[in-house]
Amino acid sequence: MNEPRLRESSQQTRALIELREKILSGAIQPGTRLTEIPLAESLGVSRTPIRLALAQLEQEGLVVPLPSSGFVVRQFTFHEIADAIKVRGVLEGLAARLLAERGLTRRLAQEFATCLDEGDLILADDSMSYEQFQKYVELNVTFHRLVVEGAGNQALKRALRLNDKMPFAAADALVSGQASVPTAQKILLFAHAQHRRLVEALEAGEGVNAQSIAEQHAHGAIRNLREALELSRKPKQSIPGLSLIELNASSVEPVRRYAGE
Repeated sequence: MNEPRLRESSQQTRALIELREKILSGAIQPGTRLTEIPLAESLGVSRTPIRLALAQLEQEGLVVPLPSSGFVVRQFTFHEIADAIKVRGVLEGLAARLLAERGLTRRLAQEFATCLDEGDLILADDSMSYEQFQKYVELNVTFHRLVVEGAGNQALKRALRLNDKMPFAAADALVSGQASVPTAQKILLFAHAQHRRLVEALEAGEGVNAQSIAEQHAHGAIRNLREALELSRKPKQSIPGLSLIELNASSVEPVRRYAGE
C-alpha cells in the first residue's frame, strides 16, 4: 500500500471511530443530519474517509441515508433491540446445540475452563472495580466467540454478525456503562453461573439442554437493558448509547412486560 492510500485508510479509521463514539455518547443526537463537507471540516480529514466512514456506520445500523443527500442518526425503540437480542438467543442456542452434538475438543474444553476459572477470580472480589468489570467483559466476549466458532457453521456466524449491528444486541452489549449499574456484580455472577451450566451441558453432549441455556442467557440482556434504561432517567447517570433508544413516559413499563417479568 502506497503512502497516500495508507494515510487515507488511517483517516477513515479515525473518522469512523470518532463518529461512532460521538453517536454512542450522545454528542451527536438521533435525528441529526450528517453530511460529508461539515464532517470533513470538523474532523480535519478529506471527504473520502468521511464517505467511507458513513457507509460503514450505515452497515452498523447507526445511520440511515436521506433521499436527497447525507445521512441521519437513527433512533431505535426498545422493542427493536429486544427483538434482536431474542434473535441472538436463537442463533447462539443453535450454535450451542451444534457444538454439543459435535463434541468438545480437548483444546476447546481447556479454553472454556480458562474462561470460567478467570471469571471466578474476578467475581470473587465483592468490591469489583471498573477495570475488573472490563476484564470480565473481555472474557464474556471470548466465551461467546468460542461457542459460535466451535459450532463450525459459517452461515450462522454471518447471521450473527448481521444481527449484532443493532445497538445493544451483541454479546458485549452495555460494555461501556453497565459497570455503573448498582447491580452490576449480581448481573455478572448470574451470567457466569449460566456460562458454567452451559459448559457442563456441552461437555455432556446435551444439545437440547445447551440450546435452552444459551437462549435463556441471551434473554438476560433484555432485563439488563431495562435496568440501564431506568438508571438513565436518574440525574448524573449516563450510559453511552442509550440516547439512541427512544425514551418516553410509557417506555419503562412496557419494557418490563416485554422482558417477561
